Amino acid sequence: MLKIDQYAYTNRLSGIHPAEKIMMAGLTMLICLIFSSPLISLLVLLIMSAATVYLAKIPGGFFGKLMLVPLFFLVVGVAAVAVTITRDSVILLWGVKIGSYMVGVTLDGLYKAGELFLKSLGAVSCLYFLSLTTPVVEILSVLGKLKLPPLLIELMSITYRNIFVLLETADRIYTAQASRWGYATWKRSYFSLGQLLSNLFSKSFYNSKMLYMTLSSRCYSGQLQVLERRYHLSEKNLCLIAVVDLVLVAVGLLT
Repeated sequence: MLKIDQYAYTNRLSGIHPAEKIMMAGLTMLICLIFSSPLISLLVLLIMSAATVYLAKIPGGFFGKLMLVPLFFLVVGVAAVAVTITRDSVILLWGVKIGSYMVGVTLDGLYKAGELFLKSLGAVSCLYFLSLTTPVVEILSVLGKLKLPPLLIELMSITYRNIFVLLETADRIYTAQASRWGYATWKRSYFSLGQLLSNLFSKSFYNSKMLYMTLSSRCYSGQLQVLERRYHLSEKNLCLIAVVDLVLVAVGLLT
């Protein structure tokens, strides 16, 4: 079991109705994406981080490592926004001349890059809050009650479960290769990696075929039936979610 899935079942907010956590994460992320305000994005990041670490009791170090995962892609993305190509060197704070053009950064470009960076981190923190506090089974249960197509929900469920199967299979193949010096040199590493990917594809196809046969032998009718835990909506939590989101909307309108 992945750490994310483990914390989703054992965190301090596991007893709260999943619809409340989905509402909190979804509405807050929507506010973060709608308002083009660095202050809103920063507030969302702080609120969701505090809710994940202090309320759900997710280890801060683990949450910090998760936030570092998309950091590289964000830096590359915002760098492309910050860089400006122009012939007017006056507007540039810093630039390099390449032919008849100047490549550099402007104050407006840096502001937009910072705004996009904070907005992305705020949205990611909302998704991490939901994934670290709510098991996928409960999320899919709420989506089913919202009348989403059953086929879509089943595909999401099977895809999620197969992630663990693929990770376990890849780990076993890697262990077997490493024990035979499959990654001793760069050349052998590339060759072993190619074998790992090809074997992983064939094994995943075989596992999916066996999964279908297993479901068919148990009278699978197009919908997986699972036991659902009973929850009760908390008026206190709903009011708290409404207050937090209304404050964010008010701050967004004022700024």
